Amino acid sequence: MPAKPARTKAAAAAPAEALTALDLPPAPLDAETEAFFQKCRDKIGFVPNVLLAYTHDLAKLKAFSAMYNDLMLAPSGLSKLEREMIAVAVSAVNRCYYCLTAHGATVRQLSGDPELGEMLVMNYRAARLDTRQRAMLDFAVKLTEAPWTVDEPDREALRSAGFSDRDIWDISATAAFYNMSNRMASATDMRPNAAYHGLAR
Repeated sequence: MPAKPARTKAAAAAPAEALTALDLPPAPLDAETEAFFQKCRDKIGFVPNVLLAYTHDLAKLKAFSAMYNDLMLAPSGLSKLEREMIAVAVSAVNRCYYCLTAHGATVRQLSGDPELGEMLVMNYRAARLDTRQRAMLDFAVKLTEAPWTVDEPDREALRSAGFSDRDIWDISATAAFYNMSNRMASATDMRPNAAYHGLAR
């Protein structure tokens, strides 16, 4: 069957038992998921372990992937780099090893600046950000650390930095998504692909 070799190839690249601390055997992949994984291999050379970790439940994998693709890749007033910066700043607060490794690498790639990627991982306030980016990350971090304190002055600060109300929605949704993803990664001891460590150094 055509699906079996691709499943075996994915498993060989990242054995299911090494992905997380949970014993969740992968389900058989349907044609849509096989094609999605092949697209990952063609584009970045591997299937991210976060996707492989979800293969025990294809419905959840598809929901996770759809939300990720919409937030991180769809048209937005936020650049792809800015969305990745939010992912890293939020993950730094949550000390999420998986997301800091994966999205820190993406910041390095998109920015062409390895130092920026490292500074965002360690402390975004150390980075020489413009007013817009600093306001964006201040909001995302406040939403992560103390969401109940977010108030109209925080939204006004984003508007003053040039963000539209739709942009504020996208900043909030991206920060919220990574808070969820960080917690799942930490709860399951999810391990990032080793390839991330050497990217864009």
